[in-house]
Amino acid sequence: MDLPVMPPVKPMLAKPAPSIPDRKLYEPKWDGFRSIVFRDGDDVEIGSRNERPMTRYFPEVVEAVTANFPPRAVIDGEIVVADRERNRLDFEALQQRVHPAASRVRLLAEQTPASFVAFDLLALGSEDLTGRPFAERRARLEEALAGAAPPVYVTPITADTGTAKRWFDRFEGAGLDGLIAKDPEGTYQPDKRVLTKVKHERTADCVVAGYRVHKSGPDAVGSLLLGLHDERGVLVSVGVVGAFAMARRRELMAELQPLVTDFDDHPWAWAKQLEGERTPRKSETSRWNAGKDLSFVPLRPERVVEVRYDYMEGNRFRHTTQFVRWRPDRDPASCGYDQLERPVNFDLAEVLAGRA
Repeated sequence: MDLPVMPPVKPMLAKPAPSIPDRKLYEPKWDGFRSIVFRDGDDVEIGSRNERPMTRYFPEVVEAVTANFPPRAVIDGEIVVADRERNRLDFEALQQRVHPAASRVRLLAEQTPASFVAFDLLALGSEDLTGRPFAERRARLEEALAGAAPPVYVTPITADTGTAKRWFDRFEGAGLDGLIAKDPEGTYQPDKRVLTKVKHERTADCVVAGYRVHKSGPDAVGSLLLGLHDERGVLVSVGVVGAFAMARRRELMAELQPLVTDFDDHPWAWAKQLEGERTPRKSETSRWNAGKDLSFVPLRPERVVEVRYDYMEGNRFRHTTQFVRWRPDRDPASCGYDQLERPVNFDLAEVLAGRA
């Protein structure tokens, strides 16, 4: 592709903040694949945050870019997939779109089509806009995509903190996970954390049901496996907590040994097949870390830990949780989904259409 300018490949990043800052421009924080899209005539390339080419996985996005973008442009945005029945974002379905087989890619493009939500214009025609203030780039983006049709959208934006707070509270019900605050005068700074992200933060008391060994060796805990009881009283695997100092990882290994049990006496007996296997099967490895063994050491579900999380994806924590404290006062049987705050449903179509 012979673009007239060479805009940055790596996107501008955000650093977390505990509250919504004043005097910024605010956008919803989309839960998808961050992508910078390059179009030069019939040539379209989709780059990801880690510079991994994404073009082949989203043929329907390529078609939409050709139909809706200006002839020569570079636009920063997010690829998302919507759950059509629940009318909310579906990150799990988006992850499944990254598949090595071309036939599978074509099938998923029909079954779970993706959309592109634009939020910054980096180049237009022969003009590099990365040195211009964000407020100007945003205005130019709206002009450039004024006639765009689904599945290409321009993200909503507001300068009003009251509106931003309402978005923060309501949009989670559509699968979004917070706000992004931008300096109206800020230039585009690739790979720099100059934006601000505000995400939901909650705590939950979870049962510790097992651990994985740290990559450094067998004397340290890598992560603790967390469980919550559903309405039937069944302990469900909901995620992990793993950010510990190395000294604490070794202490945990010693502390947890009295709780080690056999899979036959564990609520997750289904994991027995992983025990002792040197090479996990494809279904037992991480989608993003090929070959990573997800087997674990089972523990009697007797210890309770309080963790911090942002939100749920289905019945699991969307991201790795953060350790808060041990809860020796809690009965493991009382750790259920009923303690979790559930966001009120909100219509994703209203957000995409900018009518919220």
